[in-house]
Amino acid sequence: MLRFLTGGESHGPSLSAIIEGLPANLPIDLDAINKQLKRRQGGYGRGARQQIESDTVEILSGVRYGRTMGGPITLLVRNRDWENWRERMSITPVENPDPPVTRPRPGHADFAGMLKYHSNDLRTILERSSARNTAALVALGAICRALLDVAGIEVLSHVVAIGGIHAHFSPPIDYHAIAARAEESPVRCADPEAEAQMIAAIDKCMQEGSRDTLGGIFEVVALNCPPGLGSFVHWDRKLDSRLTAAVMSIQAIKGVEIGMGFGVAEVPGSKVHDELFFQQSAGFLRGTNNAGGIEGGMTNGEPVVVRAAMKPLSTLPTPLASVDMQTHQPVKAHFERSDVCAVPAAATIGEAMVALTLADALLEKFGGDSVEEFEHNLHGYLDAIRARGWQPHHAS
Repeated sequence: MLRFLTGGESHGPSLSAIIEGLPANLPIDLDAINKQLKRRQGGYGRGARQQIESDTVEILSGVRYGRTMGGPITLLVRNRDWENWRERMSITPVENPDPPVTRPRPGHADFAGMLKYHSNDLRTILERSSARNTAALVALGAICRALLDVAGIEVLSHVVAIGGIHAHFSPPIDYHAIAARAEESPVRCADPEAEAQMIAAIDKCMQEGSRDTLGGIFEVVALNCPPGLGSFVHWDRKLDSRLTAAVMSIQAIKGVEIGMGFGVAEVPGSKVHDELFFQQSAGFLRGTNNAGGIEGGMTNGEPVVVRAAMKPLSTLPTPLASVDMQTHQPVKAHFERSDVCAVPAAATIGEAMVALTLADALLEKFGGDSVEEFEHNLHGYLDAIRARGWQPHHAS
């Protein structure tokens, strides 16, 4: 239903994206897209690149007078740093090319990429594999938020851990309050005590003699998803499968879980499954949300909770041991300008990937060549399940 591609290199002229399948007449707000791009560039522990770039989007096709036309939408985000890389990233041959970079970084795409693509220069690998390319994904996710808005779905995020320091929240969980507090935090953490400890840990990694990188965990929550998005019928239509694949595709993500996640392996079923209740005034209710809003590959009406573990970035200020790919001699790995910690930024990218996946699931379920047709189908379905006792809770 929804297809998208991105293109571009970290130090090339621009990043680009094409998305197809969104209905016509969907309102598109450039300021809202740019706001999401700005959020991606924030966060304590980011590197010098964020002082160079100031990402804004250009829409080259598919939108007229602020609304989609039903055709492919083309987006462009220019790289300001391209001016400093014109020679090194020239599209045409140059007389004096840069010496090849041959010292792969452990944990990066460098080593496997050089072997796979028969490259003698890891520059050809790192340019496309760089997380700089997630700017295009965030722009696409912002476009899809417009469709989610029509369906009343909100996508929020916050950081729950950095460097082994975990945030703690007392039930009942108010996701709106957590997200609002996270937006004010330099590490996007809503727990003030944990926030201070995270900042101190990042500061320590920035100091000479202890320069290192830190990973962490972020949580993305989608509120007000109607029950029935996704399917149990085939493996590739299960929504949890699609969400985890989408979030896992983000650079440096090494683990994704839904709801209670790996915790379900530690306790008996009576402590895992979310009991179902019914009240005439409120409809169907759950006592807990350990399933993270998804059962049998489908949304069940509760908040969809996706959590991701991000490894410490593999470009280390104090490089690790490596091997020169030309000489096979022991060397220190290549150092490319990098962040100390990018977990807060990764959370916003996680929001984008969840938004893209949910938009695809909405279009799969309700279709429509125009927003008007989409809304008609959506409301017809909601009326049908309300007649069976379901009521929206607009859970916080």
